[in-house]
Amino acid sequence: MEDGLFKGLKVLDCASFIAAPAAATVLSDFGADVIKIEPPGAGDPYRNLPNLPGYPKSEHNYAWMMESRNKKSLALDLAKPEGREVLTKLIAEADVFITNFPPPVRKRLKIAYEDIAPLNDRLIYACFTGYGDKGAEADKPGFDSTAWWARSGMMDLVRADDDTVPARSIAGMGDHPCAMALYGAIVSALYKREKTGKGCQVKSNLMANGVWSSSVLAQAKLCGATFEKRRGRHEALNAVTNHYKCRDGRWIMLSLLAEEKMWPAFTTCIEREDLRDDPRFITKPDRHANSVALIEILDEVFAKRDFADWRNRLDGKGLVFGFVGILDDIPHDQQMKDNDVLVPFENSDILTINSPIWIGGETKRKPRLPPSIGQHSDEILREMGYDDHQIEKLRAAGAVQ
Repeated sequence: MEDGLFKGLKVLDCASFIAAPAAATVLSDFGADVIKIEPPGAGDPYRNLPNLPGYPKSEHNYAWMMESRNKKSLALDLAKPEGREVLTKLIAEADVFITNFPPPVRKRLKIAYEDIAPLNDRLIYACFTGYGDKGAEADKPGFDSTAWWARSGMMDLVRADDDTVPARSIAGMGDHPCAMALYGAIVSALYKREKTGKGCQVKSNLMANGVWSSSVLAQAKLCGATFEKRRGRHEALNAVTNHYKCRDGRWIMLSLLAEEKMWPAFTTCIEREDLRDDPRFITKPDRHANSVALIEILDEVFAKRDFADWRNRLDGKGLVFGFVGILDDIPHDQQMKDNDVLVPFENSDILTINSPIWIGGETKRKPRLPPSIGQHSDEILREMGYDDHQIEKLRAAGAVQ
């Protein structure tokens, strides 16, 4: 077992797709021993994501690499009594059990909390759902595109203006933040166990995380606030907290909130000191009152130079700005590499994306490439005390792969 904050912690990842399994991935980053339980044959259906129409094509299973690094795969058929017996023995010695199977499936497979809790009173049972486990929609399937992105209002709120169609989400956009919520719940429960000696159930769901993400405006609505019409970029109320297209098609995002302080330096940077004496823009209220005119001017200014030129000019001037990143930027982003946002797989030159938390004095394990279906079945079963003959019987019964 490798060293790490969670060395010796045994985690059963009995889940599929992203949000719940990714919580197990974060635990594995800090040294937990994570066993991925997946059905024999096809395994977790998430393995097939890159083969679906519209997804990028690669020789590597990039989706599986992200969610299943560091894990061991046990291909186990929970619908068979023999498979259920293996799971029962695993649960008895586990610390955390993670699942996102719909409630009816959990009941059918006898992996609901009430089925598992009596097997190990120190177990943390972490369950994740689309819409919570109560009410008329408790059994309703949910993906982050539907329960997190669309249901929360974000799909509507991020539109450029009222005339633009609602924006589509990208794969895993909500699942990965949700994974951090479930991870936080698990770690909180482990802390509670340290105090009480007892395990418990923890929960999270896509819908709750979605409205939490949109909570500034959602809370305003709950308070009966009055909302203005959504303005397009060309009608923004503040020209210096807006985004502008460069000559090469890339976008710069200004965020000059300390506007009175930054305005002189900004006009110098863009070589338009004349704007300081323009009566339309002398004071902050002037600039806001004439924001549409200032946006038109800045559109022309930024269109004269490429993105790299503007980035160099704005950097180091005390001006707050960002840029609309594109995927082509990420493999070459030195700031991400310097801060271990991007890290290499063990014994590979392929980079992967680190979990976004660091703990003082703790070193994360170097990520290992993900397992094939059932790659560690025999190893895990032998560690549990099964001999070769018993393993062959399980395999003959179709309970393991």
